[in-house]
Amino acid sequence: MISQNKIAVQMSESRAIDHIVYTVPNLEEAKDQFQQQRGVRPTFGGYQATQGTKNAIVNLGDACYLEFLTIDEENHDVPPPHWMGVDLIATPKITRWSLKSSDLKNDSEVLRNYNDSMGVVKGGQREMTNGKLLTWEMSMPLAEPEVEIIPFLTDWQHSDTHPSEQLPEQCHLLRIGATHPNPESLYAVLNYFYPELVITQADRTSLSIDIQTPNGVVQL
Repeated sequence: MISQNKIAVQMSESRAIDHIVYTVPNLEEAKDQFQQQRGVRPTFGGYQATQGTKNAIVNLGDACYLEFLTIDEENHDVPPPHWMGVDLIATPKITRWSLKSSDLKNDSEVLRNYNDSMGVVKGGQREMTNGKLLTWEMSMPLAEPEVEIIPFLTDWQHSDTHPSEQLPEQCHLLRIGATHPNPESLYAVLNYFYPELVITQADRTSLSIDIQTPNGVVQL
């Protein structure tokens, strides 16, 4: 439940963006299409076994990546709803984005003050093919709504590496923007996390990015 009256945060400098979540109905089709149209093939990242999803990633530079996320149809242990709006989309869509955090305790409290369902912190780790260990903690994104403009936070401080480091830098994030029916309702919490985000008033909620690819600038 969103609790606007509990928000009392100060404007801060923008955090670094960690990754953008591009949720897709079919991972292989999305990888093929991105390669054909943008000139880069997303690299399979792995399975989020506890969430029932799987992903592929594209390096966007500056320790940031684009995550292609879909339901893992082979995982029958995790029933819907799955996280990040993956059950709700009909076409590929950016549904979430994550900022880097070095203080998840305070950051998660800000999220909980905005919405008491947010701010749950969990961690995980997995070994990469090069032997390095990925170790992370994050404020868990919710299953709903389909698109959430408020970012979740990821902490890689204890990790051997970052997911983007194993991949060539063939694309670059140029811009992130959003639309929302009531932008003013988001400003207090966004001023704490990412005051530079431009939100345009519109009937529907959306996130969009511009990225430089080998085939030119494209908007997702």
